[in-house]
Amino acid sequence: MKSHILTITLNPTVDFCTTSPAIEAGPKLRCSEPQIDPGGGGINVARAIKLLGGQATALVAIGGATGAHLLQLLALEGVPTVAFQGPGETRQSMSVIDQTNGEQFRFVMPGPAWQDHDVPRALTSVDQSTNEDTLVVLSGSQPPGVAKDFPSILAEHVAGRGARLIVDTSGPALFHLAERPHDALYVLRMDGPEGEELAGRPLPTREDTAEFAASLIDKGVAKIIIVARGPDGSVLASEKGAWHALNPPVKVISKVGAGDSFVGAFTYALAGNEAPEECLRHGVAAASAAVMTEATRLCDPQITQGLLDQTTITRL
Repeated sequence: MKSHILTITLNPTVDFCTTSPAIEAGPKLRCSEPQIDPGGGGINVARAIKLLGGQATALVAIGGATGAHLLQLLALEGVPTVAFQGPGETRQSMSVIDQTNGEQFRFVMPGPAWQDHDVPRALTSVDQSTNEDTLVVLSGSQPPGVAKDFPSILAEHVAGRGARLIVDTSGPALFHLAERPHDALYVLRMDGPEGEELAGRPLPTREDTAEFAASLIDKGVAKIIIVARGPDGSVLASEKGAWHALNPPVKVISKVGAGDSFVGAFTYALAGNEAPEECLRHGVAAASAAVMTEATRLCDPQITQGLLDQTTITRL
């Protein structure tokens, strides 16, 4: 029986993606009909799990008319939601592709600022939606005003209910987790540049990345550490060792959504009690499928399944 999955998105967005014949300053840019999708890290993780045949509940902070629109978009995709009132108006973001050269310009809004009383409301919603068989996924940017120690506070709440926490984060929140290890954190994922920033040195080889990830395990930062290496796949370390999963060769159309697709596929496999290295393989296959799609689209399930057998795992 698969574990219940709950994803958390504190700073969701309604994503607009369009194209223009050319992008230049000055004249009006006539754009194509936009593709409109619900967005934000945790939301995209839940959407990816839905695409892959599973189900995750998306816990979302919403506000105003844009928040209501976001919930409608999620309902149309069949993603169950738990909504709680966030401050202000839910943000919107836009990406525009220049048709002359295929370059993509992404305009990402910061989202409404949170106050001290907003965080307890979010944690109450998490508590009410979590039990001992829940995999809780925190993914995406934190809104302005939310302290860098929020993932650590969330870990305490999740641990108190016997659940497991998966965090995909960056910046001050990532550094805080690394500097102040927490026993309740089960999986911590980061991108390659984030890993190098945290390590304070380049990580040119898979072995370098594995050594760094293992050092975080030794410090007690998390039970499982994942570091993405871009075109060179991802490295996973746990107390049982380290593994590398290599991307199958695919044509890259857009990298948007690859990380969220990875986390979705990894979590879905973990919910089915797969071994961590097998979950890594599922994640890398889904990320590879995602880069083959346009704009904000996530992993295609048929393509992901086809790439699974081409994704190689090596113990380091």
